[in-house]
Amino acid sequence: MKLATFSAGGAPEIGVVEDDTIAALSRAAPRLVTGMIDLIARWSVLEAEVRRALVAAPRLSLKDLRLLAPIPRPGKILAIGLNYADHIRETGQEMPARQVWFCKQPTSANGPYDPIVLPRVAERVDYEVEMVAVIGKGGRYIAREDAPAAVFGFCVGNDVSARDWQMATSQWVLGKGFDTHAPFGPWITTSDEVGDPHRFGLRTFVNGEKRQDSNTRHLVFQVWDQVEHVSKVMTLEPGDLIFTGTPGGVGMAMKPPVFLKHGDRVRVEVEELGALEAVCQAER
Repeated sequence: MKLATFSAGGAPEIGVVEDDTIAALSRAAPRLVTGMIDLIARWSVLEAEVRRALVAAPRLSLKDLRLLAPIPRPGKILAIGLNYADHIRETGQEMPARQVWFCKQPTSANGPYDPIVLPRVAERVDYEVEMVAVIGKGGRYIAREDAPAAVFGFCVGNDVSARDWQMATSQWVLGKGFDTHAPFGPWITTSDEVGDPHRFGLRTFVNGEKRQDSNTRHLVFQVWDQVEHVSKVMTLEPGDLIFTGTPGGVGMAMKPPVFLKHGDRVRVEVEELGALEAVCQAER
């Protein structure tokens, strides 16, 4: 099932994407479907009712709607760095013995087709295609073998990075946390439909030029390793996001480096999960 948050010109609604239409669950079951995080948190109880409501839900054309970030304000946006061997090589760093983590801010969440703002205080803004895991049941001290049951689904993300801010200090939080710099979506594909997530091709195109091209099978630390590791530190909650790493081909590693500029069109895609496409806009 592909769950999306959308607007038909009014308040955000929740629906299920079916080919080029969306079944408006919020309209078919308004008391049942009140918000994406609540739906994820109660999925084990609500799934059967949702599927029944889906039968009678009105179908709307995707071209007449605006898809929003599936979770408008995630509680946590966690991201792992240096998690593809080719990306580690192109940055001139050694293979990490331990997982390297940072946070993007809830205010950096952005819709799948909304503009990426190039901050007036940053000159070296870059792209990073990533597969994103959406936490479902979550919890603390999740064993690796239990990690699949803790993940609700997967989507596409772009870990937009202001490299001048990122590299200015040893901590990456500011360089990774600008507003609009965590676009994700375009919907959440539930885990039962995804199966093994370590098999998807992922690519980035800037103005039609392919920049990144890899596969999630090349992750250094798999998704289940990531869930196990971070849950030792914090409670993972429904709707939390994990950006699982980017492969080689980022702009800062090009010779000479090439960064995003006003008007650039960035498309990131993950096989079977969809694609995001945004135009970069200089901050006013």
